[in-house]
Amino acid sequence: MRTGPHPAAAEGNLPLVAHADPRSVAAWRRGEPVTAGRLLADVRRAAQCMPEGGHLLNLCADRYAFSVALLAAVTRRVTTLLPPATTPAVIDALRGFAPGTGFVSDNDADLPDLPRIPLAFSAPGDPECGTVPLVEGSRVAAIAFTSGSTGAPQPHAKRWGSLFRNAAAEARRLGIAGPGHAILGTVPPQHMYGLESTVLLPLLSGAALTAERLFYPAEIDEAIRRAPPPRILFTTPFHLRNWLESGTTERLETIVSATAPLSEALARETEARTGATLLEIYGCTETGQLATRQPTVSAQWHAYDGVRLREEDGCTWASGGHIEEPTALSDLIDIDPGDAGRFHLRGRAADMVNIAGKRNSLAYLDHQLAAIPGVVDGVFHFPEEARPEGVTRLVAFVVAPGLTPEAILAALRSRIDPVFLPRPLVMLDALPRRGTGKIPVEELRRLAARAASSRLREDA
Repeated sequence: MRTGPHPAAAEGNLPLVAHADPRSVAAWRRGEPVTAGRLLADVRRAAQCMPEGGHLLNLCADRYAFSVALLAAVTRRVTTLLPPATTPAVIDALRGFAPGTGFVSDNDADLPDLPRIPLAFSAPGDPECGTVPLVEGSRVAAIAFTSGSTGAPQPHAKRWGSLFRNAAAEARRLGIAGPGHAILGTVPPQHMYGLESTVLLPLLSGAALTAERLFYPAEIDEAIRRAPPPRILFTTPFHLRNWLESGTTERLETIVSATAPLSEALARETEARTGATLLEIYGCTETGQLATRQPTVSAQWHAYDGVRLREEDGCTWASGGHIEEPTALSDLIDIDPGDAGRFHLRGRAADMVNIAGKRNSLAYLDHQLAAIPGVVDGVFHFPEEARPEGVTRLVAFVVAPGLTPEAILAALRSRIDPVFLPRPLVMLDALPRRGTGKIPVEELRRLAARAASSRLREDA
């Protein structure tokens, strides 16, 4: 148990944004520049609408509006909640977790049953703000919840000092040393990866964020053409594959992928088609971002400055750098014997399946499925219930217009051990992926139950 002061307490006060010059561009919104002075004026106006203390659910889809509300909340000692979803069940859970939680939103669709806090912006012609507020490093700025893709979401408090150091480490790794870079993203700001890379990275490095949440390939193309270089696109393998398959011819400087493993083939195609350097980020909600790699150069991950890994009792622990206290990781990791900051990732511990004495990773199986020509999307699922004969079979859900289940199974037989072949293989029009590209485990269970029910009806 920790007996001394929290490490963030020793950091003192840290700036709310890194843009020291109020005339510098802090954001691009609908193609128009927004100065740091205007951003700070908007933050001050929004803060006037917020009560001090408490919790806030930030539902803004526009990244600039999200950032204004986040920074306003920080200055008012309001903790922003970042749940994995906003379903009625999640909202009910938030009421129990943080009674009195309010919300802000930039649209009137699908509003939760919570008190709404108005989000006000400064008007054109209003004076800009030239003073950057300071925030204690020990202040809890946000509470992020695990995605629920492998189980029940769990809360993790994020202090301003830790977020600040994480953004600084990412900026150093990506070569961002101040104004000039334009940050684009397909990931929602409510997700930890989206928060760190598309909101906090530009705000705390002096780069410029872009307000638009990109999703469709045409939107990505337009955003790249509109943003001044150098540009960094933060995305996921799901969005990246769809974008490339659209036939894009856009070129840019850097692409960063996270949230799921990226195949070397997709990485090489991306760099060849776009001219960009492609990097991957490894991290988790518990620790934030930990490491990067360039998959076309090396499979080894390189931890951020000061972050070190160690093995203890069969588990890998991360500490140092922006990590406030040693944290156990949920992944199977091989640490470089000569450098505790370099490692290879073998998959999630919860991702490993054992069938008839043979072990494999669901991520590896997903990769083999996605590599079959004609497969647009696909995922393996390991049902938790034990079968009467004692062997639980995998299920696969596949989007592959033009292919039959028999053709996909034939292709899988040449790629994986027969014991891991899915029984059944279910064809779908689309998978229920969230904006981050992940599929919650509850959705996979629901699909598996539907498939089982369908089989029972067919056998009756």
